[in-house]
Amino acid sequence: MQTHSLQSLRGHLMHHASLAEYTSWRVGGPADLLYIPADIDDVACFLQQISPNIPVLWLGLGSNVLIRDGGVEGVVIITQGALTGISQLTPHVIRAEAGVSCAQIARYTARLGLTGIEFMAGIPGTVGGALAMNAGCYNGETWQKIKEVATITREGQRQIRPLSDYKIGYRHVEVPSQNEWFIAGHFLLSPGEKARSLNDIRVLLEKRNASQPTNLPNCGSVFRNPEGNYAARLIEQCGLKGKKIGGARVSEKHANFIINEEKATAADIELLITEIADCVLKQHGVRLIQEVHIIGRSIARE
Repeated sequence: MQTHSLQSLRGHLMHHASLAEYTSWRVGGPADLLYIPADIDDVACFLQQISPNIPVLWLGLGSNVLIRDGGVEGVVIITQGALTGISQLTPHVIRAEAGVSCAQIARYTARLGLTGIEFMAGIPGTVGGALAMNAGCYNGETWQKIKEVATITREGQRQIRPLSDYKIGYRHVEVPSQNEWFIAGHFLLSPGEKARSLNDIRVLLEKRNASQPTNLPNCGSVFRNPEGNYAARLIEQCGLKGKKIGGARVSEKHANFIINEEKATAADIELLITEIADCVLKQHGVRLIQEVHIIGRSIARE
């Protein structure tokens, strides 16, 4: 991939860089090109200069993706540690850039005495990822609190889009264009009590840590909950807790989590996902839908 002509970039550009350190499963092959921008202006400059034919993938905390062992074609833009601006636009509207962690914005708003997104402290990702998939937990969903979003196009053009430009569903967001990405969300919140909100966050995190394997590499929930049921319950009823393929294992603590226990490969994890889905379909007649996005090139298993 030719990049020698890129000018005036202030971020960090790498060729064939491993993506394992940028995913919460700690697996994944290399990106043809990886870019960590300095800020949103730098992202725009970068997008304006790369070929329109090069595929572009955005990664935040990498908590809802499985990058295959063969890596990713094209460009991967990392928002974590880069697009981290957060500010109060009005007394009740908070702007958070795509690389802000969900836990950070939850605490930030709570300290301001605002309420409405305490639940986001339980989402192991960034604002960009939460916007892209309408992430949620503990009866809350990201887009329930969105007033508008800031986006950037493939050509580096920025705009503000209202909520009405999007069709929102359970863990799904239908976007106006596939060549336009979220760079910030504007959250509309309500007046609250700082102490109460911070306590709610503390209780939520204690609950999460008690029920999920947060101390081991994982991607969060692997499957969506089917209507009227729970994916973890169906998986557990199949006797799959503890099932292992290579270095990947179904968590004993929460059956809808797969942990990287012993230097798993992405192929180990993907095969385990497939076997779980096949087993649940066979025993319960329920076709589980993946919440995790599987991306990239496969390589042959030995």
